[in-house]
Amino acid sequence: MSGMAADRRSDRSPDAVAGHGDVAVRLEAVTKRFGAITALHGASLAVRRGELMTLLGPSGCGKTTLLNLVAGFFPPDGGEIAIEGRRVNDVPTYRREIGMMFQNYALFPHMTVAANVGYGLKMRRIGKPDLAQRVADVLALVKLTGLEERRPRQLSGGQQQRVAMARALVIRPKVLLLDEPFSALDRNLRASMQVEIKEIQRKLGVTTIFVTHDQSEALSLSDRIAVMADGRIRQVGTPTDIYRRPCDRFVASFVGDVNVLRARLERHDGDVAIVRLGAARIAVPRGSLGGAAAGAAVDLFVRPEQLHFADGGEPVATEGIVATQIYQGGHVDIHVDVADATSGRVLIRLPGRAAVGRWPAGTRIAIAVDDADAVAFLRPAG
Repeated sequence: MSGMAADRRSDRSPDAVAGHGDVAVRLEAVTKRFGAITALHGASLAVRRGELMTLLGPSGCGKTTLLNLVAGFFPPDGGEIAIEGRRVNDVPTYRREIGMMFQNYALFPHMTVAANVGYGLKMRRIGKPDLAQRVADVLALVKLTGLEERRPRQLSGGQQQRVAMARALVIRPKVLLLDEPFSALDRNLRASMQVEIKEIQRKLGVTTIFVTHDQSEALSLSDRIAVMADGRIRQVGTPTDIYRRPCDRFVASFVGDVNVLRARLERHDGDVAIVRLGAARIAVPRGSLGGAAAGAAVDLFVRPEQLHFADGGEPVATEGIVATQIYQGGHVDIHVDVADATSGRVLIRLPGRAAVGRWPAGTRIAIAVDDADAVAFLRPAG
């Protein structure tokens, strides 16, 4: 993708509904049932051309079902699926011009790397000279030049993943589908491959739908994220939107670490609501609290980096006793027992090494809240 094209895409509002001319994949009220179980409930999603859209959610939320519907592995029971403006509900997989990378890679063990990568081209009856050149080009792209004659068993996990990626890309798909491709890799290799796949996707500008249950993976890789639960899409937005402005309790709890503190709604003030916690008054978006009246019980959601030890005359939101601290290299995680927390404990994340040993277990501390990205939701009855 050219730099100019990338600039044009980044100028768009992340929450705007993309126009038909900019959409590579569109789902409209798509439903899928398996017997008495509804795996997907009226899902609607527009994936923009050239973007990396991640489907994020816990196991059983419907994300892989949605991916398989786009791939054509089974038909929807309701709604419409379109790829590049063409309705594909009844179009077989091999005619959808999609590339698929499976969780287990699904390489042919008896074939060489080159034969595995070129298999899709062979089935499309691409001539041998063109096939050989395209295989060579894509192997260079994924840094496997020189390994053409090896079998899958002779490759490392990361190399096998590159072969699977090359096989998906060599057919020049309109849409690339990735089903939890990093799940079998160790932590260091996973991080390395995330960077490589992101670079390849950017270089080719291929529209990509990526499935994962790993929140950090989704936040680091995606242009936008669709958070799913119970067969429904709960929120679609940029990683920043999802992390800083979650639309409901599930998204706020599922994406990233979060502390939940019992508080009270004090008043509404224009587009914000003022929540009272101890001596602190914290401004949160009003929309998530609806028409709740002053005095209503609310749950305040704050990230670990939004909590800090109160200094001097700073309003104290709550107090607690340090349970333990864990050194994480670039930051220190301090776990504090707090009566106002719904779980009985909060996590405070402080940068650098200065915090190590400064507040040993058993220390009583006063806690303040940075309300820049705090959100609140009405506390469930009971």
